[in-house]
This record gives sequence, C-alpha cells and structure tokens, in this order.
Amino acid sequence: MEHRHLLPNEIDLLLDGDVGFGVTPLRAHVRSCAHCRAELDEARELAAALDHLPHFAPAAHFADRVMAQVQVFEPAHVTALDTARRWLPASRPARALAGLAAGGVGLVLSVAMLWLAARLDVVVFFTNLVAERVRGTMLDALGDAAGAALGQPALEAIRASGATGLALALTALLAAIVLAAVGLRALVGASARQRRV
Repeated sequence: MEHRHLLPNEIDLLLDGDVGFGVTPLRAHVRSCAHCRAELDEARELAAALDHLPHFAPAAHFADRVMAQVQVFEPAHVTALDTARRWLPASRPARALAGLAAGGVGLVLSVAMLWLAARLDVVVFFTNLVAERVRGTMLDALGDAAGAALGQPALEAIRASGATGLALALTALLAAIVLAAVGLRALVGASARQRRV
C-alpha cells in the first residue's frame, strides 16, 4: 500500500465512512502518506461544501415544458387505434350502428372491386379514355403556350414536322433558358465586381 497513492474510489470509501476488511489498510496508508491525506481532506471539504449548497427545486411546470418539446415516437398501430377510438361513439347502440355502417361500406366497396375485376375491359377502356383526354388537354395547353411564346407561324412549322420538330423546339427552348440564366449570372457578377471597384 505504501508504494502507490490511493485511487479515487478508495478515497470515496474512506469519505463515506465504510468499514470492513479492505478499509483498514486504506486508513493506515492515509495516516502515513501526506499526499493521500491531503486528497482525503480536500474531498471532505468538497463534500461539506456540497452539503451546504441550497437545494433548488425546478419550476412548477418545468417537466411539462420539457416534455412538450420532446418528440415521442408513437407506433402506427397505436396512432390508428387512438384515432379509431376518437371516432367511435361512446354508447353501445351507436357503436353497433357504426359497425353496421362500416360493414355496409366495406361490402359495397368489395362488390364494386369484384365487379371491376370481372369487367377489366371496361376499366381499361375508361382508363385509356381518361388518359387520352388528359394528354389532349396537356398538348393543347402546351401548344397555346408555344404559340404565345414563339408565334403562330413557328407553331405551325413545329406541328408540321411532328415529334421531331417538337423535340427540336423543346431543346431550343431549354437551351435559350440556360443561356439566359448564364447571361444573367454573368451580368450580376460583372455588376458586383464594378461596385467593388
């Protein structure tokens, strides 16, 4: 024991006033080692100072304020059950009616899906019809925008050349946008350099 100084946990044992088989050699070491005695005295002073510090209590709603800022993960099934509980009526007869209504809606939707599955050709026909109408509307809107931007003669030339002309026109439009953006950036950079001078 005399060849080394006490470790912090050994000083804590002495500070706590523990008794036992391992504490007696530690006390003997402290009596013979001035360094360890000084560390023990310092630890006692610190413990006494900590004991005399005032005890602070947090504000009344401190925990509520902290917890309001904590994001708590809630599993999806718990959220779904809570939402279902809020929507369910409190009385038993009203719950039975709500269950019957939900079952009826589920039955109607199931029958409708089975009918649509049996009539897949009708679904495909209506889907194609809607897609064609949407495509036609979008092409008309694009044509009107191109006519307004490029003029009617250029639009007629693009329509006459077909998909290739449309692709070339779109490429030219994108190139013009990129060149305009690069030109504006260069202009802003030159203006900023001129202000610095």
